[in-house]
Amino acid sequence: MLSREIRDTFFAFFGERGHIRVPSSPLIPSDPTLLLANAGMNQFKPYFLGEAVPDSPRAMTVQKCARTSDIDNVGRTTRHATFFEMLGNFSFGDYFKAEAIAWAWELFTEGYGLDPERLWITVYLDDDESARIWRSIGVPAERIHRLGVEDNYWSMGVPGPCGPSSELCYDRGPAFGAEGGPAVNDERYVELWNLVFMEKLRGEGPAKKDYAVLGDLQKKNIDTGLGLDRLAAILQGVDTVCQTDLLAPTLEATQELAGRRFPGHDGSPESVSFQVVTEHARSIAFLIADGVLPSNEGRGYILRRLMRRVVRHARLLGIDRPVLAEVTASVVGNLGEDWPELTTQSSLIEQVVSAEEETFNRTLRQGTRLLEAAIERARDTGSSSLSGDTAFELHDTYGFPVDLTTEAAGAAGLEVDQERFTALLEEQQRRAKQSGKERTGAALARLEAYRHVAARFGSSEFVGYDTTTAESTIAALIVGGDLVEHADEGQEVEVVLHQTPFYAESGGQVGDAGVIRSRDGALVEVRDTRAGVVGLTVHKGRVTSGTVRIGEEVRAEVDPDRRTAVARSHSATHVLHAMLRRTLGDHARQQGSLVAPGRLRFDFAHFSALDQDRIDDISTLINEAILDEPEVRVWHTSRAEAEAAGAMALFGEKYGDVVRVVDIGDFSRELCGGTHVDNAAAIGPVHILSESSIGSSLRRIEALTGRDALRHFDRERMLLNELTGLLGVGRDAAVDTLTKRLSSLADAEKKFAEMRRRELEGIAERLAGRARASGGGWLVVSRVDEVERDELRTVAASVLQRRGASEGVVVLATEAEGKAALTVAMGNRLAENGTNARDLLTRAAAMIGGGAGGRGTTASAGGRQVEHLDEALRAAREEAEARLGSL
Repeated sequence: MLSREIRDTFFAFFGERGHIRVPSSPLIPSDPTLLLANAGMNQFKPYFLGEAVPDSPRAMTVQKCARTSDIDNVGRTTRHATFFEMLGNFSFGDYFKAEAIAWAWELFTEGYGLDPERLWITVYLDDDESARIWRSIGVPAERIHRLGVEDNYWSMGVPGPCGPSSELCYDRGPAFGAEGGPAVNDERYVELWNLVFMEKLRGEGPAKKDYAVLGDLQKKNIDTGLGLDRLAAILQGVDTVCQTDLLAPTLEATQELAGRRFPGHDGSPESVSFQVVTEHARSIAFLIADGVLPSNEGRGYILRRLMRRVVRHARLLGIDRPVLAEVTASVVGNLGEDWPELTTQSSLIEQVVSAEEETFNRTLRQGTRLLEAAIERARDTGSSSLSGDTAFELHDTYGFPVDLTTEAAGAAGLEVDQERFTALLEEQQRRAKQSGKERTGAALARLEAYRHVAARFGSSEFVGYDTTTAESTIAALIVGGDLVEHADEGQEVEVVLHQTPFYAESGGQVGDAGVIRSRDGALVEVRDTRAGVVGLTVHKGRVTSGTVRIGEEVRAEVDPDRRTAVARSHSATHVLHAMLRRTLGDHARQQGSLVAPGRLRFDFAHFSALDQDRIDDISTLINEAILDEPEVRVWHTSRAEAEAAGAMALFGEKYGDVVRVVDIGDFSRELCGGTHVDNAAAIGPVHILSESSIGSSLRRIEALTGRDALRHFDRERMLLNELTGLLGVGRDAAVDTLTKRLSSLADAEKKFAEMRRRELEGIAERLAGRARASGGGWLVVSRVDEVERDELRTVAASVLQRRGASEGVVVLATEAEGKAALTVAMGNRLAENGTNARDLLTRAAAMIGGGAGGRGTTASAGGRQVEHLDEALRAAREEAEARLGSL
């Protein structure tokens, strides 16, 4: 059975049982606690937590998931993958264990035709109810294994739903290992489907130990996850997930690049490399298609790591040319029909992977040079090992894979200090994990306070699309994270209203500011507006007069000028987006934005810098489009209909079943919840300030809009007027006149520099003639106040060169701008005798209140105690004479 048939069978089965099909969410989740969507239930968390009510109590999905916790197992086992499709059926307070278990068994044995005798079941240790249900549908007791918390108890977080789970496993036969069931061998008895029974509310405690259970959930839920790759491997009779129809074309492409066949899953390094290249290629394509771009942190680092692992394993297979573009293209060709975003973003995928592979190849070349130097140093010192610090620096600073370091060191007869490398890596991970925990802990604590508010008072109604004022009632007040009955003058406060005209920050648009007034004269100055949890709007500000109380009737007033300026910027962002795609191509999609009063920041995918001519062309297109006065039209429809009509959805944004579409003329159509002008002409001028790189294949444009753009033009006009006044010419002649004067100035500076060079040569010639024999060499010591501080070293080197002797020493001093300076230049003989030039100035530097610096045969010193400069010069002379006396 092909993968498409597996999906269709799943949806037909659960569709007949009242489940509504929900599209997969993007791999970039809306959940701030997750880097990537890693489970089918992610997008349903608000329903499980009681923050939102689903349209239907039953749902089914095929969810794109990315999970790299087991990345090192890819290729080493037959079943692990960093990207997978998770089929799932969900119940939100509707059916529970009996139905979920019976349907899973029916679908497996009848829908997919799996042999019941080869199906094994796991349940939680004390989940007698699930065990009884499995027995009642015919599963013998000996094929039901009870496992502990680590394997069969699931938890969402603290506090949050939790409960036992039950897994359906398939016996692949003796070729895959010893018998005994899933408790003994999870490679032979591979887990296919996990049924989670959410029935309790978890309290504090370690995630995989005996944490507290606060009580039963009011509504029990079902969350299941069926791995498409694993089931496809069983139904298609292949050994590994890489040999299913989901990945077979990519495996074939890898074999063609390598010029040899995949040996099968035999545990060899070659087998592992074939599977890593194949499996990671799919992850890379899907991540880029969903808006992830390579970077050094977060999800971008995950993508970069996957790409570098592919390049590394391709090299191990003997592939010495670029590989990423070809293997990801095979993914697009194979899965693009089922996942259209792959086809839509195929150009972006190709450009990103090609640029990243080129960059990584440069990294490999640079790392190789550094590694070779480190190996040479180890050999010179007679060491038999390469330090763990060196291996870690190559890994951490240069992105050089540690296995490459180990391989190169081994070829040179050296071992890498793996213990030290591991210690450094674990320390780095510990710091990162602790930092992440602190950030996540603070975010979760804040979210918990908002959840209490939402549960008690419900969601906020936004009424601000057509007005900037509204009468409302205070639903909740939060001070310092705690719910309070009132807030007094001077207190920082978060205010929740039953209805509000304030727009909460979303989609890049900043939150509204303004005031909230009570009838008795109390005033809250709102500085920002944020979304708390689903449907909750939080006004953050300060009580500037009086006392505000829960239940009071208030008047909420958005700052209208600021709102209008923000709306101009938001509409301008849509126009900019459309013109970038028209100019650069469809790959130039939005990757992030900031929409603020009078200014915007827009991040987009592109592979090279835009020259000024291209920026000017885009600016002209934007402003010409605005001058045509296109209407801004807002309408609502289903997401499917909106996308069918060409509306663009932004990656990482969460949309409901009914979406808001914003059209600007006939050139822009996007899903958007933000505020906009009624006609694009109201945007006013748009002025692009800058275009820059913010990461591999990621660019950023910053621009001004409306009055801010006009003020910028006024400032530039005033600067031009000042310039023409100074030049004494008209505007049209300003550039030519300034160019000529700058050219004349450059010529004059060049002539002056030549004159000064000759002067310094003359000074050096004079000083060289004053050299006196000292010990086994010669010495020049002089104060030269006609020489600037930064010229001392040049003169000293010239004196040494003119004398043409390796045993000389030159010590020069000067006073400039109230500071004393000393310089030493010495021949190689002293250096060979163990003298460092800095040693000659150590005592002298202290006399002028400074320190000596330098290495080898040159050194300098500086300080503010100018009155001791002559004394310091004498000390330097004495030190030089003593060193020369030893020659």
